[in-house]
Amino acid sequence: MRSLNDLTNMHGRCSLVTGAAGHLGMAIADALAEMGSELLLLDLDRERLAHQRQQLQSSHGVPVHVLCCDLENDNDIAQIPERINHAVGRLDVLINNAAFVGSSTLTGWAVPFDQQSVQTWRRALDVNLTAAFALVQACRPLLDASGNGSIVNIGSIYGFLGPDLSLYKGTSMQNPIAYAASKGGLLQMTRWLSTVLAPRIRVNAISPGGIARGQPDLFVERYVARTPLGRMASEEDFKGAIAYLASDLSQWVTGHNLVVDGGWSAW
Repeated sequence: MRSLNDLTNMHGRCSLVTGAAGHLGMAIADALAEMGSELLLLDLDRERLAHQRQQLQSSHGVPVHVLCCDLENDNDIAQIPERINHAVGRLDVLINNAAFVGSSTLTGWAVPFDQQSVQTWRRALDVNLTAAFALVQACRPLLDASGNGSIVNIGSIYGFLGPDLSLYKGTSMQNPIAYAASKGGLLQMTRWLSTVLAPRIRVNAISPGGIARGQPDLFVERYVARTPLGRMASEEDFKGAIAYLASDLSQWVTGHNLVVDGGWSAW
């Protein structure tokens, strides 16, 4: 019987993390590196990727490669397998973490429903859903060849729950339908791929609850009051979930959505 240390050992494997320049992307990469995985960090921000690379190599001593890519550009995505082959020659884990989250200054995004625009809807679906589809399709041969292929899609509680808009009253925040629809699509894509890519590749999802990112005090107070564990998440709260689904700890788990939300969806 294999030990837990053996099941979590990812030495000799390579993991691709999209959206790696972000806070959650960094936590995901850190978890994988701690288990010994070689890393491919994918994002648009070359300078921040270089910083992440240096930090991860210094902390964990694993090889780290940087792939600058625009996930709204089909040609960029199509070139990823060739770039992976050139840099590493294999791929064992794909983490679809990149997300279009917009901002309060983006036209047609953080506004009431009747003001949300088709243009921002399309951008959100392109990055959050279409890019994940295209990347899985492009990387399937590499993951097939791995023998340990694992895909983890990062969803959201709003991929399967409706929003309580009272949380946002008196703040500049909103809950755009495009974000929810794209994450809901990603969760269904997870289920679809889990049967189609089996048995060579496992496909699972993680649905995070609200992560503390300097939101207005009024929103945080309301959110925490609705959360059984009494706080918003930190990025560290997702390292265990990633370690489980990316490694052999979950070698007989596929098609699963692991909800990490402090109990938010349990009410």
